[in-house]
This record gives sequence, C-alpha cells and structure tokens, in this order.
Amino acid sequence: MLWLILCILSGTGIFVLFKVIDKTNTPLINAIVINYLIASIIGFLFAGEFPVKNILNSDWLLLGITIGVLFIVMFLVVGISSNKAGLSITTVASKMSVVIPMLFAIFAYGEKTTILKIISIILAVCAVFMSVYKKTGDKKKMNFSTFLLPFILFIGMGLVDSLVIYSKEAYVDDSLASVFTATLFTFSFLSGLLYTLFRPSSLKDYLSGKAWLYGIMLGIVNFGSIYFVIRALNSDIFVNSVVYGINNICIVVLSVLIGTMFFREKLTKLNYLGVLLSILTIVFLTYAEI
Repeated sequence: MLWLILCILSGTGIFVLFKVIDKTNTPLINAIVINYLIASIIGFLFAGEFPVKNILNSDWLLLGITIGVLFIVMFLVVGISSNKAGLSITTVASKMSVVIPMLFAIFAYGEKTTILKIISIILAVCAVFMSVYKKTGDKKKMNFSTFLLPFILFIGMGLVDSLVIYSKEAYVDDSLASVFTATLFTFSFLSGLLYTLFRPSSLKDYLSGKAWLYGIMLGIVNFGSIYFVIRALNSDIFVNSVVYGINNICIVVLSVLIGTMFFREKLTKLNYLGVLLSILTIVFLTYAEI
C-alpha cells in the first residue's frame, strides 16, 4: 500500500507543479526537459550504478526508448490540443485515458472480471469526466483537429500506461525498477533536448533560475510517479487494472481539491459530484478484488 500512496502523491505533485509553473510564467518546455534530466539522474542514483552496457544489451531497450519518446510527444500534444481543441476537452481526454490500461490489464493478462469491476470501470470514466470537466468561454471553431488531437492524446497516454504494465509483466522486477525508470527519462531528456535545439529562441531560457528550480522539483516527483507505480504493480496488493484505477482517480481527486483550496479554482456542481463518485469508485475497485 505504501508504494501506491507514494505513487498517488507523486502524480498529484506533477499537476500541482504544472499549476505553479503556469502561475509563475516559468519557461515550460525548458522546465520539462530539465525535469527529465533530473529524473534520469535520480533513477541511476537509486540504482547505484550506470550500467550502459547492460542497458544497451537489454531486451527492453526498444521498449524503454518508445516509452521515453512518447512522454515528450504526449507533452507536446497536450500543448497543441489545449490551443486547438480547448483546455477542458484536452484535460478530459488525458484523464479518461485511464480506461485503456485498465482494459489492457484485464484482457492481456486474464484478470478476473466481475460485475462489480465492470461497474467500477464505467464509474471511473464517469467520475474522471465529471471531476475535471469545465465549460469555458472559448468559442473554438469545430474542425477536424478539434476531435483528432484529443483522440490522439487519449490513445497515446493510454498506450504509455499500458506499455508500463507490459514492461512490468515482461521484464521489470523491483531490482530493475530504478534503472528502467532512469532509462525512460534519459530518452525523454534527449528527445526534449533535440526538440529545443530546433527552437533556438527557447535555448536562452535554460539560463532561467525558475526553469531549473521547478525542473528539479518536477523531476523528483516525475521519477516517483513511474518508479512507485512499478513498485506498486509488483507488490501484488491489487491487480494491475485496480492499481491504475485507484492511482489515477486519487490523483484526479487530490488535484481538484488542491486546485480549489490553494489556487482558488472554482468547482461546479458537476465537479463536486465527480469527486464524490470518484470516492465511491475507489471503494468499488477495492472491493472488486476481495
């Protein structure tokens, strides 16, 4: 249970720091790239080694590169989708992607499926939607990108989480968790650095003290969000689908509550109902495994 709690706190920390970064006008892409560098360093420090030869010869190297590159790609899609389709639609699409790893875990690994679990998955999708959805005054022109970008985000983030589950099942035990996590973030860092090299105007922002401050903080919690979820999945406290369901729902609830208490974000009646439904869903998911 400890690993799951730490995973929830780390995941919530990411959203809180993104909010702080936005409020302080910190160069976001630079903070993101720095965060991946820090997360990678922390991973190798946790492992107590930098086994380049073992990594290059590992069976999971291609998988690690894929996940690492997808991290930065999904970040860019979030930015583009927020601009083209609107923040609310983008947020809902990213949060509702939790249904993909839950279904992947059930069908790929033959997890026991009960009526209560099926109800819980349906409730999880409804709860997430209700918790984060907000109408905005933006009158976005309805075009193909309005639907395509959130859909890509939904599939992409769900794919990333599913690949983490697959990695855990196929290759990554507790002894490899640190090295594997560090490797993912190394390729995220290299991909992000390459991206900024093609945007010379953003290079000067690497000299920003705020970018480094929040990049370091973000790197710490970002490392934890992946490392702790692998440890939680390996702990067998719950099956994979339930771990991901509880983790994502708790992150949504905590993020919404922190946003309300500390950032003065206003909740609608629908959001409040979503939070209550999220709590009920967590109870259902827990009892689905008893």
